[in-house]
Amino acid sequence: MLIKHCKGYELEKAQSNTSEDFFNRSEITFEEDGQEKTLHVLYVRFFDDLVHEFTPFEKNPLFTAGSREVDLKDIAALVCLLKNPGFRHRKRVYINSKAEYASFFQDIEFSKLPAIFEALENNKVYNLRSPLEYIVQPQ
Repeated sequence: MLIKHCKGYELEKAQSNTSEDFFNRSEITFEEDGQEKTLHVLYVRFFDDLVHEFTPFEKNPLFTAGSREVDLKDIAALVCLLKNPGFRHRKRVYINSKAEYASFFQDIEFSKLPAIFEALENNKVYNLRSPLEYIVQPQ
């Protein structure tokens, strides 16, 4: 699988009676079997304030890759895809439970994530051989 793009952003209200400003969207664009796909993960923005509960990082930005500062919202879709490769066949995932959100970050090998973003900054693509390489394996 070739990862082409990972980014996240805060949604803004389109109309005064909507709740969009309570959510973040994280996106990952990848190519598999010659087809380009994008997975959108929508989640409650409040989870970004709890970055220290889900990751070994204290706050955003989590790390810097080249000239890019990488926040939790930038890695959320990547982490969801790593933990649940079946999401390759979906376009959207909605997460509103803190426990469900936390489960995606459990056992992720966070020290390996900067290399993905470095490759995206430098080469505009990253070849993901196996999601298992980014999950802590039991000893």
